[in-house]
Amino acid sequence: MPSYTITVATGSQWFAGTDDYIYLSLVGSAGCSEKHLLDKPFYNDFERGAVDSYDVTVDEELGDIQLIKIEKRKYWIHDDWYLKYVTLKTPYGDYIEFPCYRWITGEGEIILRDGRAKLARDDQIHILKQHRRKELETRQKQYRWMEWNPGFPLSIDAKYHKDLPRDIQFDSEKGVDFVLNYSKAMENLFINSFMHMFQSSWNDFADFEKIFVKISNTISERVMNHWQEDLMFGYQFLNGCNPVLIQRCTKLPEKLPVTTEMVECSLERQLTLEQEVEQGNIFIVDFELLDGIDANKTDPCTLQFLAAPICLLYKNLANKMVPIAIQLNQVPGDENPIFLPSDAKYDWLLAKIWVRSSDFHVHQTITHLLRTHLVSEVFGIAMYRQLPAVHPIFKLLVAHVRFTIAINTKAREQLICEYGLFDKANATGGGGHVQMVQRAMQDLTYASLCFPEAIKARGMDSTEDIPYYFYRDDGLLVWEAIKTFTADVVGIYYESDQVVVEDQELQDFVKDIYVYGMRGKKTSGFPKSIKTKEKLSEYLTVVIFTASAQHAAVNFGQYDWCSWIPNAPPTMRAPPPTAKGVVTIEQIVDTLPDRGRSCWHLGAVWALSQFQENELFLGMYPEEHFIEKPVREAMARFRKNLDAVVSVIAERNKNKKLPYYYLSPDRIPNSVAI
Repeated sequence: MPSYTITVATGSQWFAGTDDYIYLSLVGSAGCSEKHLLDKPFYNDFERGAVDSYDVTVDEELGDIQLIKIEKRKYWIHDDWYLKYVTLKTPYGDYIEFPCYRWITGEGEIILRDGRAKLARDDQIHILKQHRRKELETRQKQYRWMEWNPGFPLSIDAKYHKDLPRDIQFDSEKGVDFVLNYSKAMENLFINSFMHMFQSSWNDFADFEKIFVKISNTISERVMNHWQEDLMFGYQFLNGCNPVLIQRCTKLPEKLPVTTEMVECSLERQLTLEQEVEQGNIFIVDFELLDGIDANKTDPCTLQFLAAPICLLYKNLANKMVPIAIQLNQVPGDENPIFLPSDAKYDWLLAKIWVRSSDFHVHQTITHLLRTHLVSEVFGIAMYRQLPAVHPIFKLLVAHVRFTIAINTKAREQLICEYGLFDKANATGGGGHVQMVQRAMQDLTYASLCFPEAIKARGMDSTEDIPYYFYRDDGLLVWEAIKTFTADVVGIYYESDQVVVEDQELQDFVKDIYVYGMRGKKTSGFPKSIKTKEKLSEYLTVVIFTASAQHAAVNFGQYDWCSWIPNAPPTMRAPPPTAKGVVTIEQIVDTLPDRGRSCWHLGAVWALSQFQENELFLGMYPEEHFIEKPVREAMARFRKNLDAVVSVIAERNKNKKLPYYYLSPDRIPNSVAI
């Protein structure tokens, strides 16, 4: 009688093992086997991290094995089981791999196909077509779209983390409990004693050091020592937490009536301001998005304020960016003066602090939350709804949406919800952040997620002209490495553009993103369908780059750049100044966040800047969804290209007082998971 050797691998994460009864059935082209209990006498099967083998004898010839069915039945109490993969050795000595990498819960069962990636057109056998269809039908019931707030990209229909499908939950919910993590952060930073001191102002700038953790030679300490300098202020628009706003100014806006006379002491080329604009030396950051956004009113004891500044920057003879004019609101007028470096010291400093605070709000809510977290969640939900596990694009993307839906669900549960942690310390809490996302959806376009296009659209693409823009330089290297990899994978499975067009599952995936993620807005520029291999490769690069590199660039520097509170105030407790010559140091300190809000802010940026335990970085694919040699070779080339990028960045950073490392691939997690 034919005998098969079955090898079963259990996951190594916490609580992955099971004591339940596990049964296996084989489905072949010539027949199906009986249900076999996988059990060895006097042996604890399916322990966490174990690889167990069993001999299974069947009554008759089964032909080619097409599917295997795994069933879990209760032994004592229900425990979930994480099955990594099953390997089958046939009576003829052939090995067949069945990747799983999923949880089996309750009295559950799972039907697996072998690991070769297949498009729908490759499946001619009825049982395989049926398996494919049923998997998507089940997933579409589990992964439902929901509108969390009007105008937002749609998100997963789950109120709490525990309501999510088990496969996309965190291994341990405790690890992503924001309340717990922020409190733990405050303990680690020794700032618990201040965290409840709301309404209590600091005495002076030096007083902020009481909650500032000094770690020798870090960027954060350098920020503390140099934050008041114009060079440090300008540098952050290129290589800080939010390096996506600065753009070349091609025409001075009418709403900023700045003249050559006002700024001539800042200009170094003996040219008028208009000539400097023509020569491409003037840059602008406009926070128009914040105009009219409601400030946080959740604490009746503390008034909080927002501004919508316009900041003009100049590329000096050393090719460094320095601010030369700041107007704190959008409409010019006597009570909205243009602040200048030639003004009194504290006038100019407070104007810069207002810009830094505004930059913090746009960074947190738009650059970070909307344009990495929420967008990546859309990609993840659409993938689970429209691509079966056997589809090559599912196998390619699944590592890049790992835990994204879970972290966003947790954020909606604890962080950005009404009365959530975001309301505690941020001037855009209490609903302002929601208004911001609704507005920013107008600018969320496909082109703006294509890294090279986004850089070019802001006039920031010339390395000769703007030599110290490391975010751009490193981002382009990573983008190209990802694009080469996706093109390799697309080339393996799609022999022509026609195959792309005819892949209905792929087209449904793209359409889901357009209709539900982008809310069917034509102006978003998101494609409704994809017609060429080249466009598919670009689209997949957008998905992977957004989830990995873009998120890393705007997330993991938060403690570096925002922990010195005056450099990134999460709220301001007095309105912007309406006249010059009246600002004092005392006024600035009373405007900055109080002790309690400072501590909540510090806990937040510390917690958000930490990597996950067992983090998987770009190019690491420990879950072997792909089993074919050509794809594994493409992955090896990808890792080699990423290693080369790591070396280039490490060499550039040598002896730099302010190294830029957020886009070094060995520091880029595969997915948005924090």
